[in-house]
Amino acid sequence: MLSKKAIFSSIASLGFLFSLASGEAVAQTTSEIPSNEKSQMTAFRRIEQPLWVKGGVTTVGLGLIGLEIWWFLWSKPKSQKAEAHDGIQEVTITVDGGYEPSRVVVNALQPVRLNFLRRDSSSCLEQVVFPDFHITQELDLNQVTTVEFTPEKPGQYTFACGMNMFRGVVEVKTPQSSTVSS
Repeated sequence: MLSKKAIFSSIASLGFLFSLASGEAVAQTTSEIPSNEKSQMTAFRRIEQPLWVKGGVTTVGLGLIGLEIWWFLWSKPKSQKAEAHDGIQEVTITVDGGYEPSRVVVNALQPVRLNFLRRDSSSCLEQVVFPDFHITQELDLNQVTTVEFTPEKPGQYTFACGMNMFRGVVEVKTPQSSTVSS
């Protein structure tokens, strides 16, 4: 995978090259254009822009590209560790244009209860599917729907909407041993 420095330097180089190329654009001279087309050409004239305007537009464009790269490649999904109540690990997930939190951290070999509160009325989010646990659950609008399972092995297990457009992850970790063997 490319490093951040390589990506940003490539984007900056492209911006610099585009700004140079726009200053050296060559148009046809009027002697090469037939006389009946010369009258139509008077509507288009080259407008010279100061260098600071070109630099500002390039900087804003590169900033927006950088923001998109950060958003899609380096922003971390929101995560929440399950809280144990009466031996059951429990988390409430709000379903509204996706899953919030989209990453849930639980311990292996302990029962998990995920409470889905669906606020989004789109048909895509009407159900949640856990393929690794063979669970498909319908989610009622503005109601809490419970999904329970017990993960046996550590790993990352995905869940998704019925159309597989919105996804989340249940990260199962090895339970921390509270006793020390002697």
